[in-house]
Amino acid sequence: MSSTLAGKSLRVRNVELGVKVVVIGAGQAGLSAAYHLVRMGFTPYDEVVVLDRNPAPGGAWQHRWDSLTMHDVHGIANLPGVPVPPTVDSERANVFVPTYFADYEKRFELPVLRPVAVSSVHRRDELFEVRTDQSTYVAEAIVNATGTWNRPFIPWYPGIETFGGRQLHTADYPGAADFAGQHVLVVGGGASAVQLLAEISEVASTTWVTRRPPEWRTGEEFGPELGRRVVAKVEERVRAGLPPRSVVSVTGLQLREQEQDAWRRGVYSRQPMFSRITPDGVEWPDGRTLHVDAILWATGFRADLAHLAPLRLREPSGGIRMDGTRTVLDPRIHLVGYGPSASTIGANRAGFTAARDLRNLLQPLAA
Repeated sequence: MSSTLAGKSLRVRNVELGVKVVVIGAGQAGLSAAYHLVRMGFTPYDEVVVLDRNPAPGGAWQHRWDSLTMHDVHGIANLPGVPVPPTVDSERANVFVPTYFADYEKRFELPVLRPVAVSSVHRRDELFEVRTDQSTYVAEAIVNATGTWNRPFIPWYPGIETFGGRQLHTADYPGAADFAGQHVLVVGGGASAVQLLAEISEVASTTWVTRRPPEWRTGEEFGPELGRRVVAKVEERVRAGLPPRSVVSVTGLQLREQEQDAWRRGVYSRQPMFSRITPDGVEWPDGRTLHVDAILWATGFRADLAHLAPLRLREPSGGIRMDGTRTVLDPRIHLVGYGPSASTIGANRAGFTAARDLRNLLQPLAA
């Protein structure tokens, strides 16, 4: 593929293109991997391409709700080579971060092609066949950086299909104003549930339900030491081939300044999980019922890896056994932004690790 196509929207269909490395996804982890691969000698477009299903730069950030500000996310980690520009707390995350990513792609002329949706990845002799909605790529190695945004998780409960109100996942959250005057049931014990309860409770009545009582972190701030412990626990699971758990399951919950008022108003008085959903609300095992107008599922996401299913990487436990960013079953397949590298800082490190390993594997004389 000619490098003169760099930066252009490529829509070549029904052709087969050969490269050394295909990076799938152009979020934080994918951009980091692409940056390091190019720096380590892989020629953009001819030897490495980044396939991104999104219509514009920004990864999942471009899809987040408008009320999520840079103050809410406590900033993001620097992409390698360019620090995050100064920001003000009130700036929308779904504008600021995509702008940063777009500038980054342009500055380093990264070989990102979009919109290109990868449908499946198959082995072909000693290579990989990456099938997309446009072309087929034949590659020597794969760096998967698809994150979780496209796989929102909603658990099944009896009666879920009978509910006559509104059901939505946080991935589709439109802002608190849409729920004004309603009673909203928020399901889930993570940081998103805590944040959205604070917002929605200013314009609507709310009920919060979780599977387990929330564990509040009141002492240690989330710093480097706690971060290392979190990564170690997640890494232990993926090394064993177990599905990674959420960060909150390790760190616990901590209220931010903007949520203190909601705490004082009793918004975080949690209820146990209901047993079934009724046409106008929910019912608990003891027969108690509650009328609700809307159910907001703040129940997290799962790793977006369905396109890798033909490679048969999963263990019987449901996870993928990992050694660093490499899959144990095939060291030519790297998962970045998965497991211990699911944070923005971890994604950057994973991008470097994957690029270094693939340079040593595919270009040993240049190492």
